[in-house]
Amino acid sequence: MASYTVSPPGVVIDHVPATTKAYVGSPSIVKLPDGAYVATHDLFGPGSTYSATRVFRSTDDGRSWAHVLTLDDSFWGGLFVHRQTLYLMGCIGQFKSMVIRKSTDGGLTWSDPKDSKNGLIRDEGRYHTAPVPVVEHDGRLWRAMEDEISGAREFRAFMVSAGTDSDLLDAESWTTSTRLPGDPSLLSGEFGGWLEGNAVVGQDGHMVDILRVDYRKGGGEYAAIVRISDDGRESSFSPDDFVLFPGGCKKFTIRRDPVDGTYWTLSNMVADGFEEYNVERARNLLVLMKSSDLREWSVTRRVLYHPQIDNHAFQYVDWQFDGDDLIVVSRTAHEDGLGGAHTQHDANFMTFHRVDQFRTTEAG
Repeated sequence: MASYTVSPPGVVIDHVPATTKAYVGSPSIVKLPDGAYVATHDLFGPGSTYSATRVFRSTDDGRSWAHVLTLDDSFWGGLFVHRQTLYLMGCIGQFKSMVIRKSTDGGLTWSDPKDSKNGLIRDEGRYHTAPVPVVEHDGRLWRAMEDEISGAREFRAFMVSAGTDSDLLDAESWTTSTRLPGDPSLLSGEFGGWLEGNAVVGQDGHMVDILRVDYRKGGGEYAAIVRISDDGRESSFSPDDFVLFPGGCKKFTIRRDPVDGTYWTLSNMVADGFEEYNVERARNLLVLMKSSDLREWSVTRRVLYHPQIDNHAFQYVDWQFDGDDLIVVSRTAHEDGLGGAHTQHDANFMTFHRVDQFRTTEAG
């Protein structure tokens, strides 16, 4: 593989030249109990199999990274740690079975989701997801998912949950909520769908699924707050639970600060001067935002920006709290000295970033 000669911001974890017609997707990151970082991404595009995930490790706080293996039959996966054990949860391929894998050695080797007792959670259906939060609450682990209806990219939102003491590789451990389709009449008929939801505990102590909303009419971007019953079996939505959310037309991750309960996210807000651009592909600006109630969001910092929008993006970022900092991985489209990225969507890098003292710097 050719080496890049121009570097994007941050630390390069992986580089895939656009000439391969395989593009970097689904970046995910966790910090292990021993302090090591593990990051993953999959590959999509005509030069890929849509079913392979690369695994990387860093033992020096993200300054350098090593590729440790590539997992076959793994796509759209997100990492999480539970009871000192590392997991990767997603699908075996594009719109295929829902699976979970376990690693007991920090990502060097992984279990095989060969059947319903070993990580094959749901086999029938066309499942969709991304690296999204897994949240422990009220004795259960919670994770948002979607499925797709008849190949039409009409996503139904739902939540899966399992007891914290259960065998997470056993399909019977997982409860699935009702699956909630979007209504194209919403947002004055401009609702284009929802996807890539976040499991979040609201201020009232109840679980919600906060989803990206495909709305491109102008006047702001939205997220949708889907409510989940306490037993994890019912999903419901009211049009009153659309909230203005800068960057809401692109994938985002929301996590709640363990220090004070503030909600934080990194999102692709539309940069000044690009208001007439396709909002769904405006991914050249990454901002840090916070909220006290999940309904009103304020920008506190510009994190990454490039003035050229067609072939540059810092998108699909996944992140974790690390003391007073955030550790971040990005699906990054950037020049590389080899022709650059195919488009802003079809990224050629996965990069690592640290947002220092994230609680202290406010937008000026």
